[in-house]
Amino acid sequence: MKISQICFLYVFLMVGNFLNNYLDLSIPGSILGLLVLFFLLQFKVVKIEWVELGATWLLAELLLFFVPSAVGVTQYKQIMGFQGIKIVLVIVLSTLVVMAFTGLSSKFLSKLRKDVKHESISTNR
Repeated sequence: MKISQICFLYVFLMVGNFLNNYLDLSIPGSILGLLVLFFLLQFKVVKIEWVELGATWLLAELLLFFVPSAVGVTQYKQIMGFQGIKIVLVIVLSTLVVMAFTGLSSKFLSKLRKDVKHESISTNR
């Protein structure tokens, strides 16, 4: 089941790449494919059950996909010097920004959800 779901997700990558080539956009095909999948999920054309197991597995194994890239980077000595420090600094700062934004967003959405639930309970009485 997992393999068929991964193949199904791969179809969206191919659709995104086709759209990228056909429309000559500067957005990567993988992002376009994710947007197509997102909208199809939102409009209930594609059910979440059709991709959930495969997507969960891909996310769980995500670090393995970065190992070849990391090994390839170590072959370039100039990257490991001053440029490497700048790259690591950018990675750390962007990670902190993403973590802060995610935390603040989830806190805001949680508060919003509680307010909506509280409002619906008080109107039902």
